[in-house]
Amino acid sequence: MFKKPELLVTPQQAEDIAPLAAAGADAFLAGEQAFGLRLAGEFRKSDMEKAVQLAHQSGKKLYAAVNAIFHNNQLPTLKEYMHFLQQIGVDAVVFGDPAVLMTAKTEAIDIPLYWNTETTATNWGSVNYWGKNGAERAVLARELNLDAITEIKEQAGIDIEIQVHGMTCMFQSKRKLVGNYMEFQGRNVQIERRDKERGLHLYDPERDARYPVFEDKNGTHIMSPRDMCIIDELDDLLEAGIDAFKIEGILKDTAYLQGITALYKEAIEDYNKNAALYNEKREDYANRAQRLQPKGRQLDTGFFFKETVY
Repeated sequence: MFKKPELLVTPQQAEDIAPLAAAGADAFLAGEQAFGLRLAGEFRKSDMEKAVQLAHQSGKKLYAAVNAIFHNNQLPTLKEYMHFLQQIGVDAVVFGDPAVLMTAKTEAIDIPLYWNTETTATNWGSVNYWGKNGAERAVLARELNLDAITEIKEQAGIDIEIQVHGMTCMFQSKRKLVGNYMEFQGRNVQIERRDKERGLHLYDPERDARYPVFEDKNGTHIMSPRDMCIIDELDDLLEAGIDAFKIEGILKDTAYLQGITALYKEAIEDYNKNAALYNEKREDYANRAQRLQPKGRQLDTGFFFKETVY
């Protein structure tokens, strides 16, 4: 028997939690745009409270995304929000900005803290620094290969989380680049929506690649043209003892997330029963994952085995 990793999923709405829990999710990450980056869905305070209740009713955990980059004028609302999260009983706060950690300390907020800076969690020295300063988990950068991930896990004094499925962010600007461009063109920005529902893309004809683009309260985001998928390469990560696998639900519907969550749960359980069984079904997992993919969204292994070039 090995230590099963937590399967973490990002739902679009509170109502997604029960079906995703039934599909095999162990924990959920949700939040509000004012405090969290690139969320699969917008969870206002009432939604967060409902999400916590639904997760706990299913015996699962609910983490709050508080990983935005904060400015001075946001610190008073951050303090209030952290107290709210403690009041409703979230199981952890995912943060990147040290202001969140300092707020938790000065306000005596007793919630586990998970460090996630998206891109700078690239070595075990940084991981252990944040561990000594109060973080109980580190979310590693998506740009790391398997060898680096394994080495960090061997040296880390806290839990390690990695993304195993879904799209990743390639670029973020705090500026509203799309909106500014539309204004420059004289277009009505109230009609020309540029949020996630608008379906905007950058197109690279040389690679026939489409990069989703959207704006929210945290600025402009350009996402990867393919979805990461390592369902047929989980064995090394399971052997390494990675503590949590994240399935990113941004720009995906509930049915897709249910199918992918159930597939990863099956693979983990199969490996737990017998590594040979997992190996025998490796190709089948990959084929089933591909069948779930939306049209035009290919799968790859990200940076796990090679340097992905976009």
